[in-house]
Amino acid sequence: MTSQILLSKIIHRRFIPFKHTLKYNVPSLYLNLDHLEDLNKKYNFFSSNSFNLFSFYESDHGYRDHRTVKSFVEETLYKYNISYQDLKIMILCFPRILGYVFDPLSIIYCYDSGKLISILYEVKNTTNEQHTYIFKGDANSNNFKLYHKCSKRFYVSPFIEMDAHYKFFNKIVNNEININIDLFDKNNKKVLTASQYGKLIDLNKKNMFKFLSYNPLLGFKVMLGILLEAMKIIFKGGKYYARKQKPNDTISFEGNF
Repeated sequence: MTSQILLSKIIHRRFIPFKHTLKYNVPSLYLNLDHLEDLNKKYNFFSSNSFNLFSFYESDHGYRDHRTVKSFVEETLYKYNISYQDLKIMILCFPRILGYVFDPLSIIYCYDSGKLISILYEVKNTTNEQHTYIFKGDANSNNFKLYHKCSKRFYVSPFIEMDAHYKFFNKIVNNEININIDLFDKNNKKVLTASQYGKLIDLNKKNMFKFLSYNPLLGFKVMLGILLEAMKIIFKGGKYYARKQKPNDTISFEGNF
């Protein structure tokens, strides 16, 4: 359960009503929430909950206020009757770089005594709304390959209607992570695929600066990429679906993985 860096590639492919592909290299952090203070002390270029070259803010996740991500996870697991004896929490996310981040998908992995017992998918959109999809199960903590699905409950892209469903594939094997999310419309036709895959490497000074060279100004580039892709979709004739902004973050329990 050591904190690591994931050097990965993200691919978005849209299939209907037209084909469209977006690819970019993305480094992420895979953090043990119990190790945040240790990382603070160990590296002068990394901080938790304070400004630095690289930083992780708990207010970017979970309740998104003064409360910790761990308290959010513990209270959420309790709410949905997911029990544990020795909870360990890992989060896959983008860090803030010089204080800025846009993280469209963060994944929280919950482990207990060598087993993966729950996965929380935190999804954000460009208007800073958030919805968390929660699954529970029982899988080997070191190597797993999981499939699960749920209805779409959150407005992400203005070019995709709400009446749709997701199929998730989530694999961690031999220090490699592979995430794939397929979105299907109400007629069960695949609208798009979003995937992230890469290899976990040690979190150390050398690799953190390799992280920066892999994709400088990561958050700005992700946001700019989304806006540029939106313009291309409009140019290609994509249909716009309007909606009212959500007043609060939401959570949904989606069953077993």
